[in-house]
Amino acid sequence: MPTWQQLRDVKLSEFTEAAGGWGKVSSRADTAKGRVDNEMRARIHDTQQSKAAEGAVADIGRLSRNYQYLHTECGLIRTALDGLATELAAPQQKLKQALEDAENLKFTVEADGSVKYPVTVTVPYAPGPGVAKPSAPSPFLLPGTSGSGAADPNKAKADDIAARITSAVRDANEIDGRYAGVLRRLKSPAGIAVTDEMLVDAAADTKDLQKNAKFLPESGIPKGKSPAENKKWWAERTQEERDEYLTLYPAQIGALDGLPATARDDANRMVLAETHAQVQLDRNALGPEPDRMIWTRRGGEPVMIENPEWRKWDDKRAALDGRLKGMKAIEKRFEDTGVEGLPEAYLLGFDNDNLGHAIVANGNPDTAKHTAVYVPGTTSKLEGAGGDIKRMVRVWRESQGMVPGQSVSTITWIGHDAPQSIVPEAMEKSWAHDGSPKLNQFLDGLQTTQGGADKSHTTVIGHSYGSTVVGDASNRGELAADDIVVAGSPGMLVGDAGDLDVGKKHVWSEAAGDDLVPAGGKAAGLGGYKWGIEKWHGIPFNAGYIQYVPSDEAFGAHRMQTDTSGHSGYWDSDTVSLRNQAAVVAGKYDQVKEAD
Repeated sequence: MPTWQQLRDVKLSEFTEAAGGWGKVSSRADTAKGRVDNEMRARIHDTQQSKAAEGAVADIGRLSRNYQYLHTECGLIRTALDGLATELAAPQQKLKQALEDAENLKFTVEADGSVKYPVTVTVPYAPGPGVAKPSAPSPFLLPGTSGSGAADPNKAKADDIAARITSAVRDANEIDGRYAGVLRRLKSPAGIAVTDEMLVDAAADTKDLQKNAKFLPESGIPKGKSPAENKKWWAERTQEERDEYLTLYPAQIGALDGLPATARDDANRMVLAETHAQVQLDRNALGPEPDRMIWTRRGGEPVMIENPEWRKWDDKRAALDGRLKGMKAIEKRFEDTGVEGLPEAYLLGFDNDNLGHAIVANGNPDTAKHTAVYVPGTTSKLEGAGGDIKRMVRVWRESQGMVPGQSVSTITWIGHDAPQSIVPEAMEKSWAHDGSPKLNQFLDGLQTTQGGADKSHTTVIGHSYGSTVVGDASNRGELAADDIVVAGSPGMLVGDAGDLDVGKKHVWSEAAGDDLVPAGGKAAGLGGYKWGIEKWHGIPFNAGYIQYVPSDEAFGAHRMQTDTSGHSGYWDSDTVSLRNQAAVVAGKYDQVKEAD
């Protein structure tokens, strides 16, 4: 417990200077991690193809993990020391003011915090105004007690000074206790290997500091604000404050639309690493697989049945393995930076809630001349992120090749809980109603960080039910996009391309001849109605108030050629289907091959 003398004499600048040192280590670790991920690993991919090269890439991956851990833990130490200095400043100032008041009044503050003051006694029968006779110094009396000098005006002043000293020391003691516990726990085991246990411990350290660092409350982070408001809040923070928010609240900062891609990526990679470690430990804790089949008796006869314990075990295993699969796919995209010129990846969103969510960008969208946001459809979730990421890698390669010298960013947006079954979930509109506000917020955030609507040509690509989400997003307000591409759309909740925010000339549709989803979407009522005539290759076959989906001629979209089959082939490599999408993303409309 600090004394008032210690509180008076402590040099808070020393804590701040120490925090700055730890902050430099944290920043350097982050910079080194970026070089490992985006330069060293990329260089090996570019120049070497061998078993030795694969081993080097694995070693570099471990080095990257080490730097990530250093970045987090050193950042926590910096934030704790800054917080300690910041919070101690108020009680120290309170104490110093009390000591200054005591000195001005010629009072004496004793080692134990008591205050001695000269007692003045007024003699009522003295001639004139009375004579004040100073007496020997009398100890300070606590408020509510009685004694000689209780009516002395100096006593009230001494009472106040002593109370302020006591309050300052009490506040400092409470602050010291909070931060001392945090700092004691911020330590690492010996060795150079960063284990899953260490990353999980780092996550626990973060939560511990969140609970104890009252100088930087979570309530200070915008919630429910527009991307423009979020951007303004971030711009008003000092670099030191930004670093502290990133360290202390990575999940919250990583989810804020309107913040720079670099900041969100930094925050979300912390969350990903720690989440991956926790899920892996949970998977390890399942233990060995129980026997799947066991013997029991029914009607006196022995029969073999599925073991209920195995079923519980396998359900947990499947869920954990699915999350691990998705997280490994994201990390694999990080590792692939530099492969055949693939740009840096940015993790613009990540969480393990519900079905799990991830937003992964190829290239920095804040500086991209052309941006594409891909909204996948039914069954999309964190577990299947790998396939969706690969689709956008292919779109990036094709579109980047069409605009050499211009930057392109393609983004996989798994930002909402999508329907997980065709029947009944994908036949309901509620999933689109839930996902579309999140999509609009994200698109608004992109436009905000890019600097306005004219800074990047933006295309939204909706696959399957994802196109329904895009349609609902357009219905809810102005969609922050220039073009819409849909593939295998079951309907966009509107009956005409002109009803979408981008205008009829900027709506593009692909539908393979054997893709049954558009017809299924009509059965579910996911299209839109208008008076018109249905045609098939120009031949009318129906008229009236009809439901339309984007692949219908009467819908009015550009119907693009496809040379792929089925519902999921639109992103197959070296296909017209893929090149058509890329041409729209690149703004090369003259290179789009439209259907007859």
